[in-house]
Amino acid sequence: MNSTIEQRLFPKELSWLSFNERFFPKELSWLSFNERVLQEAADENNPIIERFRFLGIYSSNMDEFYRVRVADVRRKIIIKMNNNEQEEAAKKQLLMTQMQQKILILTDKFDIIYKKLVSQLAQNNIQLINHHQVNEGQIHWLKSFFQNKVLRHITPILIDKKVNLVSRLHDSATYYYLAIHRDDKPTKYATIEIPTDKMSRFIILPTLSKERKYKKIILLEDIIQLFIEDIFLGFVKFNAIEAYSFKMTRDSEYSINDDMAESYVEKMSDSMKQRLIAEPVRVIYDGDMPEGMVKSLKRHLKHSSFDNLVAAGKVRNVKDFIKFPNIGRSNLENKPVEALTNQQFSAYNTVFEAIQQQDILLYYPYHRFLHFTEFVRQAAFDPHVKHIRITLYRIAKDSRIVSSLIDAVDNGKMVTVVMELRARFDEEANIAWAKTMTDAGIRVVFGNPSFKIHTKICVVSRDERAKMVNYAHIGTGNFNESTAKIYTDFSLFTQDLNITKEVLSIFDLIQLPYRQQNFEHLLVSPLNSKSSILMMIDNEIANAQAGKPANIIFKVNNLVDYIIIDKLYQASQAGVTIRGIVRGMCSLRPKIKGLSDNISIISVVDRFLEHSRVMCFHNNGDKKVYISSADLMKRNMEDRIEVSCPIYDQKLIETITNLLEIHFKDTLKARIIDKDQVNSYVKRGNRKNLRSQNETYLYLKHLEKANHEQNKNCL
Repeated sequence: MNSTIEQRLFPKELSWLSFNERFFPKELSWLSFNERVLQEAADENNPIIERFRFLGIYSSNMDEFYRVRVADVRRKIIIKMNNNEQEEAAKKQLLMTQMQQKILILTDKFDIIYKKLVSQLAQNNIQLINHHQVNEGQIHWLKSFFQNKVLRHITPILIDKKVNLVSRLHDSATYYYLAIHRDDKPTKYATIEIPTDKMSRFIILPTLSKERKYKKIILLEDIIQLFIEDIFLGFVKFNAIEAYSFKMTRDSEYSINDDMAESYVEKMSDSMKQRLIAEPVRVIYDGDMPEGMVKSLKRHLKHSSFDNLVAAGKVRNVKDFIKFPNIGRSNLENKPVEALTNQQFSAYNTVFEAIQQQDILLYYPYHRFLHFTEFVRQAAFDPHVKHIRITLYRIAKDSRIVSSLIDAVDNGKMVTVVMELRARFDEEANIAWAKTMTDAGIRVVFGNPSFKIHTKICVVSRDERAKMVNYAHIGTGNFNESTAKIYTDFSLFTQDLNITKEVLSIFDLIQLPYRQQNFEHLLVSPLNSKSSILMMIDNEIANAQAGKPANIIFKVNNLVDYIIIDKLYQASQAGVTIRGIVRGMCSLRPKIKGLSDNISIISVVDRFLEHSRVMCFHNNGDKKVYISSADLMKRNMEDRIEVSCPIYDQKLIETITNLLEIHFKDTLKARIIDKDQVNSYVKRGNRKNLRSQNETYLYLKHLEKANHEQNKNCL
């Protein structure tokens, strides 16, 4: 057990509780979250096409789980064994076994759901067919399509002793493993990558006159399977070719070298190359693959005993199903949601006039992200704006924000961008963006190599009557036009002197980390976030012990910081009522007698990804409410630069608390996070059905309508 954790205060009467009795393993909790995603694929109340897309989300999540979580546990097992720490190695091996057992259960559920969805899709006159189900009337069209559209993207790898197959395979791709059989000669082996990076995986077949009732989709790999012999004709002699699909997942970890002669960008580029050749942590293959081919594949991939070799159904890589096309009726997928226009912004000619009047809070995707892009666009040409500062973590492919920042430079303004190159799986794109912005004349800062920059802040400095006035944005999500359509996130726009001053200080902290910075309003990791949160929990404990009302409400993606969890346990024992909404990992075990009786936690998984982070403390009636870029994780509290911003406007405090209460009333998409994380749905009882995301939209729509009426009355 971690001695630093045990050194903390913990009630003697509960000292018998083991570490695992107090804390649910974060890796198993992550799998529990992905099970909730799988529940959405199984939920027949969701449109059929959306259910296929949830299978894609599940698959993409599982890939990341192997790259990050499984790879991390695997590395620790190897390190512990090499250091002769047998007991610790055994604990990690037990965790690995528990993870594998859970994954097998989820894989079985996945296969059942997939087969059922294919059947239900056919009931809606859309058939997802394989190469065995193609009729003679379709063969001619498919052969022409293969020769004219597909073949150009296929280059087989013929495997011999000189080929290092592990180094040739891409982490995100699906492959065929081929056995090329020849008369009286040993079988040769080859691989073919399915070129889904070059073309759609979903090929819509032309409708024959006698089959007009049905629309048909065939996967790209099934077309390749049909004509696989054509690839080798004239190059390799064969009697028969067997082909079975597989995919490989690599360890996502990388190290940054310490060569002082290299720039930070060069080091990151070298680190990306490390990831490309990192060891495989999972190989998942067609369960019908013959045993001899499995042994050959394993041999060529140099598969070790610490890796996961998984046999499953024929469809290996399902993450592309996130883009599953709807070629049927419109009701087979969710209706588009018309994002709301904020009436406070629309009532004024410029964003700056609007912010001068009051703090403005947006909640994406219910509100239009256009309001933020307008904030940057107007700043880019406003003659009074002198300097734009922004932190960028994940950027949309065609970013209007970056375009506006380049326009600002062209208009003679100073632009400072803090670019985080280590945004996991977006590192390569961020390196390219950094070069684009640097070439355009933007001052790009790569931050502190010791701390990942995860905060979501922007400051526009404007000359108003010979005085510099700052307008700040603090948010819970990335400045990304694409994710803002599907992630729920808060954005605060403010001119508050105390807030804007401290937001500017964060840019100083990033660029001058050794200069002392004091923050009295913002909670800034790694300086004061954790200590401030613990103090506010202690304050609730003191109020409860004094007989005063005491409660805490929070909403986060992940809750796995053991110190904060233990403090919440202490608060529960003191009588503080604690309610939480945790989308992903949750190591806290609620409702354990004597430990967490007063703690209730739910998780909401629905159409939009719940991404906003909020903390609310009763504070004896004088509520303290913060929106944050940080989850309640050790890395967010201690190893990143994060910002939690207080909400001072009472109307905005009321809006946020009302939105949280809507989640707690959800009777359709909320799951109970109990001590064993079995993912039971919240029981409706005698309450009406309520879907919190739908109700959130209606609530915000009502607020905007009221603001619109108020604006008209003021004219």
